[in-house]
Amino acid sequence: MGLVGLFYSANKFVILLGIKLLFFKITTTIIISYILLRATLFLFKKLEKKWKLSYRWEMIRVFMVFALTGSSSALIGKPLLKIIGITKDNFQPLVYWILYLLIGFLFYQILLVTFGWLFGQFKFFWNFEKKMLNRMKLGFLLNEK
Repeated sequence: MGLVGLFYSANKFVILLGIKLLFFKITTTIIISYILLRATLFLFKKLEKKWKLSYRWEMIRVFMVFALTGSSSALIGKPLLKIIGITKDNFQPLVYWILYLLIGFLFYQILLVTFGWLFGQFKFFWNFEKKMLNRMKLGFLLNEK
């Protein structure tokens, strides 16, 4: 599945480049796919060392949690703003987008730990959450000494 995604992304990039000849299109797609694969494996190894997870399948679960959390927080933010009565029509665009990002950020924090728990990675994501809040100088919200 991942390799199909790499080839698809590389092919779309080649289409954006405007390469017309089929031979060059296929060759460029293969080269870009290879570069993307090497970059992905490099990042995978770096994160594996940094996160100190025991098994490779745990890495896959962590990536799934990050993907679900980001998508879900974005999907929850817009309807919630509408329920509260905050729309682009009755607020300035800048204020609307700031509120949208703040609500998305709030739900991201909650959903990250929740999805982490559902995927059996609560300890990892709770530590990740504490580290993230401390770096943003919001560690006082955790009430831990």
